Amino acid sequence: MLHRLTHGLITLVLAPCLLAQGRWVRRMTPVLPEPDGPREGVIGRGRPLRVLILGDSSAAGVGAAHQDEALSGQLSRALAPCFAVQWSLQACTGHQIKDVMAAVRLLPPKPWDVVVVAVGVNDATGMTRLSAWLDGLSTLRTQLRQRHGASCLVWSALPPVHHFPALPQPLRWYLGRCARRLEQALRTWVARHDDCVVADVNFPMDLRYMATDGFHPGPLAYAAWGQALAELIAQRLAEWPRA
Repeated sequence: MLHRLTHGLITLVLAPCLLAQGRWVRRMTPVLPEPDGPREGVIGRGRPLRVLILGDSSAAGVGAAHQDEALSGQLSRALAPCFAVQWSLQACTGHQIKDVMAAVRLLPPKPWDVVVVAVGVNDATGMTRLSAWLDGLSTLRTQLRQRHGASCLVWSALPPVHHFPALPQPLRWYLGRCARRLEQALRTWVARHDDCVVADVNFPMDLRYMATDGFHPGPLAYAAWGQALAELIAQRLAEWPRA
């Protein structure tokens, strides 16, 4: 309760500055498109593995020139030496947790072994309430298990928004704080579900790893992200041979 009150007070005090800086960022930051390239495919040899990728603009690959350089291409290639990967990308710029839920409701009830979810930055910038965030996580998990038979749900950790070069201070600090609140709630929630895991992704927060907008990952970051996810998925499948 005290934490919520503190957050609310900080929001109230900083609101005029945050609104002004938010308008400036939207006006000055270039809008990058989602990259061209296939959004589903089959690659690799070995044990069959069906992978569904869900989420926002980062899952969709914004910041890369082609899906081969984006998360879907990097992840599927990283899994290919050990698995015959059938993958599908269902992600869209601007999506929050509620939008991912809506998108999943529209998918045909096709089975997936592993679902990778990358969402949360737009919930941080859009100030999604913590209760709505947690309800969304629970609802999405239920959808994926009941309609798609997913036995392994990999939730990507939120990026370090407080280091995004496109954001001025104090907006960068504030949105970073919002993102950390959501991630802490995600980690606490995931700890209660054996079929869920949080994927940590660590890469240098310098311009070589960022897209030209200073907000999205670039190809080097997507490569590190895809490799980290592939290693975690392989580890989980080794622990659960029937996953």
